[in-house]
Amino acid sequence: MPKTIINRPKVVLVTGGGQRVGAAIVRQLHTKGWIVIIHYRYSAQAAKDLALELNQRRAESAFCLYANLDNIEEIHALPTQILALTGCLDALVNNASTFYPTQIGEASLEDWDDLMSSNARAPFFLSQALNHLLQETGGSIVNIVDIHAQRPFKQHTIYCMAKAALQMMTYALAKELAPKVRVNGVAPGAILWPEANSASAITTDTQQQILASVPLQRSGCPEDIARTVSFLINDAPYITGQIIAVDGGRSHTLGLE
Repeated sequence: MPKTIINRPKVVLVTGGGQRVGAAIVRQLHTKGWIVIIHYRYSAQAAKDLALELNQRRAESAFCLYANLDNIEEIHALPTQILALTGCLDALVNNASTFYPTQIGEASLEDWDDLMSSNARAPFFLSQALNHLLQETGGSIVNIVDIHAQRPFKQHTIYCMAKAALQMMTYALAKELAPKVRVNGVAPGAILWPEANSASAITTDTQQQILASVPLQRSGCPEDIARTVSFLINDAPYITGQIIAVDGGRSHTLGLE
C-alpha cells in the first residue's frame, strides 16, 4: 500500500510552470491546497513572480526550481532537491514543451534533438527519476500531450512525432507504474496561440481556419487545461492510462491538415 502521511498538504511539480498554461495549472492546484514546485529553465522572473504571488496568499506554499531538462544529470539531481524543499512529492505534471514548425527540406538535427528532448525524452526520464517518490505517496503523473499526437499538423512533423511518443509513454507507464501511481494525459487543442514574434507563430488566416474546424467555434483558455489536470490529479482515483482531449470537439472532426 502507498505510504500515507496524515494532515499534510500535497506537493506537485509542474515543469514549465512559470507562464502560460503551466502557470494556470500551478494556480489551479494551489487553490486546491497543494504546495506547488514551479520548474523553470528560461522564465526565471515569471516563475519567481508567481511563487511570490502564491506565497503571499499562503506562506511557504510555492517554490521555484531551476533545471535544464535536456541535461540528464540535472534530472537525476531533482529528487534530492525536491526532498530538500518539501520532503515528498505527490504529483508530476510534464508540461514543459518546445513547439515550432520543421518543414521537410529545412528540418535540422538540432530541431530533432530539441523537439524530441522537450516533448518526449525529458518527460520520460523525469518520470523515471521521480517514480520512487511518487510510489511512496501513491501519486500521479499528468502529461500535457496534444491533439496532434494523433492527427498531424502540417509542417510540424517532428513535433507531432514527439507528442505521439509522449502519448504512448502515458499508456505504457500507466501499466508499468500501477497499481500505486496513476498516469494520464491532457491533449489541448486551440488554447493559446504562440507569441506573434516567435518562431512558432501562426498566421491569422491559419488561426481562423483552425477555429472554423472547432465545433464550439472558439478557442479555449489555459484554465480549461488546468481544471482538467486538477480533475485527473484530485478527483479521478480510478482513472489511469487515459488522455482527455480539451479542444472544443476539434479532434473528432480533424482531418490531415
